[in-house]
Formats: sequence, structure tokens, C-alpha cells
Amino acid sequence: MILTEFDYARPAALDEALALLSATRGARVLAGGQSLLPDLRTGADSARLLVDIRQLAELRGSTRTPDGRHLRIGALTTLADLAADPLVLAEAPELAAAARANGDPQVRNLGTVGGNLAAAGRATDLPVAAVAADAVVELAGPGGRTGLPAEEFAAGAPPAGQILTALLVPAAGAAAAFEKSADRATRYPVCAAAVRITPDGPRIAVTGATPRPLRLRRVEDRLRGGPYATEAVLAAFRAEPRELFVPGRGTSAEYLGHLAGVLTARALQRAERALA
Repeated sequence: MILTEFDYARPAALDEALALLSATRGARVLAGGQSLLPDLRTGADSARLLVDIRQLAELRGSTRTPDGRHLRIGALTTLADLAADPLVLAEAPELAAAARANGDPQVRNLGTVGGNLAAAGRATDLPVAAVAADAVVELAGPGGRTGLPAEEFAAGAPPAGQILTALLVPAAGAAAAFEKSADRATRYPVCAAAVRITPDGPRIAVTGATPRPLRLRRVEDRLRGGPYATEAVLAAFRAEPRELFVPGRGTSAEYLGHLAGVLTARALQRAERALA
């Protein structure tokens, strides 16, 4: 199919972009376009106006917040830049690994942090890492900037008329990891797991095998204090209800629950080794 008819605007400032979104019903934000443009071409999505925000340099790159406790990652940062960023590699390695696992080099060179987080209906890699990291999604709208926990953001569609501007991620050092089993054709995760080991215990999130990126608090409770041996992690996952895992693409809920446990065990063990 060919693209349907729509208007196009390329604002030079964030305020201008927000004004365009507010003034036009059915306006959509264009950043990397790796999800939106194929959806417009197939008819899975529609738009009356594309607001191209790629000129907004303020939405690129990563820095420490003034208090040093968080990383602020701009929404237009490409997945390739995120995967190679020394600051992200040192303080949020699960996000760097999730970006590195996403698609192929062309997708990573064009795809953005904001687009990957906002790809509604797709099991992309970055949201599960953001949930495990206890990250906050920063949104800009007519009323100013607000923050939404990544777990809450992943549970629903991006708010209309707002632009995702940044991801705020607690700095954790090396105590985090990401593991993925990918569909060979699409590179989307059949299952992916992201973990952080904190003084309060592990933070564990899974996607692909579940309806959306989910933090598994009951698994965390069962593993609090360790050990993170594979059998202990698998036992913690076997105690989860099978309906938590959604079968599809030739897989059963039982298989996906086991796969999620295996990937989580690998991630926890990698995070432990990084701490040693």
C-alpha cells in the first residue's frame, strides 16, 4: 500500500510542536518513523498531520541530573547512540543492552528512545529495561512537563497532545542486565527480561511473554536475599500463575514461563558477576 494523504510540519522548537499537536485533531509525532511510517503505509494507523520533531536538538543525548542520581536520556537519542553511550553503559547497562538488541543496524541508527518506548501494541525492547530500572518518562504538554513511571506509561497508549521528551533513569552502576530471545523474522522479543540488583532486592521485569512489560513483584519477593542460581529462579517462576504468560507464535504459556525464568536467571547472574 502507499501512504495516505496527510499534512507535514517541521517545527523548530518544542513549543511550536506542541501548538501544532493541540491545533490539529489526528496529528502524530514523527521522530525515527520506524513504527509509524510502516503503520501508515499498511493502514494500521492514520494521521492528518505529521509533526516532525527531528530538528529539536534539546531532545538528544544523555546527561546526569544536577544531583547525580539519575541519567536524563533525550527522547530523540537514537538506539545506536544509546547502546554506545559510555554514561549509559556505566550506570544503566540494561538500557544499553536493550538498545543493542533492538532490530538491525539500520533500525538502531534511525529508531529513537522515545519511539521505542511509545510503540503501542509492539513488544519492543527498551520499555522492559525502563520498567526494571524504575525509570520515569518525561512528557511535555500544553500544561508543562510531567513525569510518568515507566511501568504506568507501558500500561497504556501515550497521552494525546503530548510529546515524550526524555527518560529519567536512576543511576545503578553495573548491577543490571538484559536478556532476550528474539523472533528470527521480526527481531521482536519472544521474551525479554531486564533486572536490577538493589539493596532492597532484585527488580525484575519481563516482556514479550506477557501482555505488556510487567514488573514481577512476587518473583522478586521469592528471590529476595538470593540465591540467584538458575533452579531457584525457575522455582520462583513456576509459582507464578500460567495465565500471566500469553501463548502465541507456536509457544505455550508453560514454555514462555520457563523461558522467562531462564532469561531472568541469566540476567541476574550477569548482574551479580558485574558487581564482583
